[in-house]
Amino acid sequence: MRRTIRPVLYGRDPERSRIRELLQGARASRSAVLVVSGEPGVGKSALLEDARDQAGDMLVLSSAGVESEAQLPFAALHQIVRPVLGHVESLPQPQAAALRGALGLAEGGSGDRFLISLAVLSLLAEAAVDRPLLCLVDDAQWLDEASADALVFVARRLEVEGIVLLFGTREGEIRRFEAPGLPELQLGGLDPEAAGELIDRGTGVPLSPELRQRLVHETGGNPLALLELSSSLSEEQLSGAESVLAPIPVSARVEQAFLARVHQ
Repeated sequence: MRRTIRPVLYGRDPERSRIRELLQGARASRSAVLVVSGEPGVGKSALLEDARDQAGDMLVLSSAGVESEAQLPFAALHQIVRPVLGHVESLPQPQAAALRGALGLAEGGSGDRFLISLAVLSLLAEAAVDRPLLCLVDDAQWLDEASADALVFVARRLEVEGIVLLFGTREGEIRRFEAPGLPELQLGGLDPEAAGELIDRGTGVPLSPELRQRLVHETGGNPLALLELSSSLSEEQLSGAESVLAPIPVSARVEQAFLARVHQ
């Protein structure tokens, strides 16, 4: 029986180590930001989830951009700060009023984007007083503009709060996550060795060297594509006992995942 695994954990030791160092820094009151970018299926979401696993005793807040909510101001921001809204009472009154108004928690509010963004920074800093904080923001390309602006504002001003802010953003979409100047980690495809391990574990069948090289070449080492293409082949084809037609058949799932890349 073929097994389902988390592909990004294969061949991603350097990326995992970089994030681990950021988390260790937060435990020593050093804040950090990282934008993880890459094409569909390369494993950005899985890397963010692995960061959640590594966070241990840290407080974890998370949010994800949704295309259908991209026109709703502060929709994503509400998702990420809702668990710590109890700290609003500790904020300076103008910031507290601005944030409550932006999130629909009170009437009025100045609507001042600077005050709202400053309130988010203060709120997260208050939440990180008792223990370090990890904020995960996935699919950042679909964040509503107001949330994106506030979170980038926060990212540019983090210093010694003990907060790690990780963004995951997909390349090739109509909308882009604009965060110039923030540290970026661009995920590429897996190397042949890691790709082979991924496929071997995913299919339970040792892969012939020739087919491994071909799959890596045709997918660019993209983990999702590697798993989807290999799952469409028989055990005889995977082992090299039976030839594989050219081109290798691509499933509907892979076609959908790579739609943005095709139309670039």
